Order: sequence, then C-alpha cells, then structure tokens
Amino acid sequence: MSNTKAESLSRELLERVRALPGGQTIDKCIQCGTCSGSCPSSGAMDYGPREVIAALRAGMLDRVLKSNTVWLCASCYSCSVRCPAKIPFTDVMYELKRLGVKHKLCPSRTTNAVMSQAFMEVVNHHGRNAETKLLRKYYLRMNPFQILGQLKLTWRLFARGRLSFIPHTIRGIDSFRQIVAAVEDHDVS
Repeated sequence: MSNTKAESLSRELLERVRALPGGQTIDKCIQCGTCSGSCPSSGAMDYGPREVIAALRAGMLDRVLKSNTVWLCASCYSCSVRCPAKIPFTDVMYELKRLGVKHKLCPSRTTNAVMSQAFMEVVNHHGRNAETKLLRKYYLRMNPFQILGQLKLTWRLFARGRLSFIPHTIRGIDSFRQIVAAVEDHDVS
C-alpha cells in the first residue's frame, strides 16, 4: 500500500474517532502505556493499543489493519477506563475493524473478519442471528469440509431444541432495514 493511501486511512480514522463521544481526547495521548498494560489480549496482538496510536500518528495504519490486532480486542473497555486521557480506545478498535472491512485490509490468517462479515449479513437479512445460517456462511468461505466435524454437535443441539434449521425473521424487518440503511448513510457522510 502506498504511503499516500496509508496516510489517507489514518486521516479517515482520526476524523471518525474525533466524531465519537469523547473522541477528541485521542490528541491527548501521551504514550504512557496504561492501555497496553491493561489489555488482556495485548500479549497476543501484533501491535498493542499504545502502538496502534503511534502507528496512527505516523500514518502507518495499514500495518495495523493487516495485523491480527483489531480482531483480538476483547472489548472489555479496560484500556478506555484506565486511560488517564480518557481516550475511548475500544471504540477506536471498532472503527479500525470497520475500516479494515471497508478497505479489504483484513488479515487472511484470522477468521474473525470472515465471521464478523457473515454475522452482519445474517443479521441484516433476518434482523437477528440465525446460527445455522451464520455457520454455513462462515464455513463455506473458510473451509467447507470443516463443517463435517460439526455435524454430531449440530444434530445433538437440534434434537434438544437448542438449534433451528429454519431461520426466524423478526417482525418489522422492513423498519429494521430502514434504520440500518439510515445509519449506513450517515456513516458514509
């Protein structure tokens, strides 16, 4: 990825983060490391929370988006709660996920992005999660033969009434879709 595109991504993220409630505080980061020290997942991440801010400032956000970092965020909000500048870092991670999916910069070695995309498709279609459809979409995109290993569990869940093969669509799905479309239209502008 060119430096210009990477810098453009960093600018786009900064604009989106600054638009969040409390997002202006991102400019107050002093690189103290409290966020990284508070993060239960930072040891497994390619870049810890503090390094994400540094990459953002350096215009090298593409490296973060191509890494496993955003997909390993536990969304525990420990980083946000303990940050002395009150930076909403968990919300920054969500924005990074959105940017990664939007610009197709998700790492190929992690399945979380595929699962997230399949989940959003199912929820947008039915207004709720439909587990069998979600897993079918996921396995077809990742490795269709892995689903064979899940058949015994699937049958047991179905037999106990814990799983339905026919997805249920919520009442008022058209209203739900209008709300989602309005949010997406607002998000683009």
